[in-house]
Amino acid sequence: MHPAPLAVMDYVGPALGALVFVAVMSLVAEPTRRTLNAIILAGASGVYLSGGFGLWELTYPIIGAAIGFRALRSYRWIGVGWLIHAGWDIAHHLWGNPIWPFMPSSAFGCMVFDSMIAPWFLAGAPSFLKRPHAAMPLPVREPTTTPTLSRLP
Repeated sequence: MHPAPLAVMDYVGPALGALVFVAVMSLVAEPTRRTLNAIILAGASGVYLSGGFGLWELTYPIIGAAIGFRALRSYRWIGVGWLIHAGWDIAHHLWGNPIWPFMPSSAFGCMVFDSMIAPWFLAGAPSFLKRPHAAMPLPVREPTTTPTLSRLP
């Protein structure tokens, strides 16, 4: 199979998608952010199970499951997992089948996306945006004058 010809949007679309992904994930609170991304990474290891490499397709989900397990506790493993996935994307773009049969350049786009989010995870997935409700101060409660059980004689 020959690689699909690429257009400007094959670069720009996934790059914009990666920026939106990082922005949205910046809003997710810890530790949910790390756990959610580890699950997404592990799930992404199965997207090429009919990608044209025969039995070799089974090796990546096994590796991806192990990395996904490590990623439950480490952003670095999530970043490593996305870089490995980007390598698998390139292999499929050059010699295998695309992720989406209706979009021949989808494996290339996935490589662009994965390569752009991986450094963010390798850096510890810092928040670039503040959660809207986190910036609002909490109301101060006035002490009540009603007696409690500990104050009763």
